[in-house]
Amino acid sequence: MSEDTVVVWDEALLAYDMGDHPLDPVRVELTVALAGELGVLGRPGVRLVRPEPADDALLTRVHDPRYLDAVRVAPRDPLFAGFGLGTSDNPVFDGMHESSALVAGATVAAAEAVWRGEARRAVNVAGGLHHAMPARAAGFCVYNDPAVAIARLLDLGAQRIAYVDVDVHHGDGVQAVFWDDPRVLTVSLHETPLALFPGTGFPDETGGPGAQGTAVNVPLPPGVDDAGWLRAFHAVVPSVLRAFRPQLLVTQCGADGHRLDPLADLHLSVDGQRATYLALRALADELCEGRWVATGGGGYALVEVVPRAWTHLLAVATGGPIDPATLTPPGWRALAAARRPGREVPLRMTDDADPAFAPWQPTGEPSSVDRAIAATRKAVFPLLGLDPHDPRD
Repeated sequence: MSEDTVVVWDEALLAYDMGDHPLDPVRVELTVALAGELGVLGRPGVRLVRPEPADDALLTRVHDPRYLDAVRVAPRDPLFAGFGLGTSDNPVFDGMHESSALVAGATVAAAEAVWRGEARRAVNVAGGLHHAMPARAAGFCVYNDPAVAIARLLDLGAQRIAYVDVDVHHGDGVQAVFWDDPRVLTVSLHETPLALFPGTGFPDETGGPGAQGTAVNVPLPPGVDDAGWLRAFHAVVPSVLRAFRPQLLVTQCGADGHRLDPLADLHLSVDGQRATYLALRALADELCEGRWVATGGGGYALVEVVPRAWTHLLAVATGGPIDPATLTPPGWRALAAARRPGREVPLRMTDDADPAFAPWQPTGEPSSVDRAIAATRKAVFPLLGLDPHDPRD
């Protein structure tokens, strides 16, 4: 296996642009610019790969052909309605099929490079459109690139793929696609569906017939900070991954759990997100011989958060993590200020937060986070042969 890291990138990925909309491609542009100026993309062993659009044969592994037709036709039909398109969440835009297929193709290229041993890790920060359903756009997502990439891995012979979603929203589309497939473990940590879109991701969602235990959901209460998030992550994710024994890890690394994100209510810092990426890499190294495919996802603090969070992700994937005290380069600050005048441009790669946490224990007075952990462990751990009450599991 090559020790290289593939970063799939082309400026054409910025064409996934819904206009005056929270999912603004400037966040991806500023991520790549920041990673470039900090030298992350020029590290030894880092290969930039230009993607090709996913063709219909790939897309229909997940999506209904009639839905593909609708995505193609909608921009040309001012009266088009249906398939979740043309809403405020999922507005129709020119080149919608082509740009969406390119995002999917980029994540497929990342997955193929890792599976075939051409790279140990691969990243597509423009990907992570995890809400798209087989026949419906949802949650700013047209085609579900993580699901398409996982389906491609299964076609290439993979038998056990783990998908871990750390976006603030439930990874509902990926879960739905593989609900009945015991070869795919989907794990999602997210803000409780009682408070946030898409209204799914409860602990008792554990997989369909013949695949019980392959859907794992950790819904967290609003206001959770780094300590609570990391406590929940480490109380659930390592255990279920070790029980499943994946051959490859796919992650969706939405940055919208940050305290500055305008669309959600968790209180993570960039430092806590960086700690999450380090934990994911360690699990890939422990369980999958390092095979890790990472995507972006949500994140709507376009200047203040996303570029720093995903630059940390790129750094963790391509070699050594960036020191949180690192200054953001002046050239990048100027670009960010020019792209989004009036936004506060961060001066350093840290929020000065300490991402320390106390490991979960099944004793004492439970907090709201502990109750969420216990509910998830009770629902899914026995299905995987684990003891929900034993902190060693």
